Amino acid sequence: MARRDLTGAVNFRYLEDYTAGDGAVIDEVLAIFREQAQLWSALLTADNEGWRDAVHTIKGAARGVGAFELGDACEAAERGGPEGLSAVQDALDRALADVAAYAHERALQSLKTPRG
Repeated sequence: MARRDLTGAVNFRYLEDYTAGDGAVIDEVLAIFREQAQLWSALLTADNEGWRDAVHTIKGAARGVGAFELGDACEAAERGGPEGLSAVQDALDRALADVAAYAHERALQSLKTPRG
């Protein structure tokens, strides 16, 4: 995966501007996002009483990294009910794929950057 694999599910320019381009902060924010996504996505089922909390938490995390489509899907599910959970899961999958591609590209760039 690389930057060419980005779908636009995450606005990384927003994240870069928000973090003033600090690579360490970007990496940390994306790691937290992935961690939260993994923890909360298991609750994205209509039969789980905690689905609203999961959607709300994912919404905040998504908007923090620039995954606005995911944030909007979460907001729609909060308002519309569990019928929107499949849209949340789809948007989450797209956002995580973009995060993986972006992180991979950052890792490749760090190998090309001279040290010292």
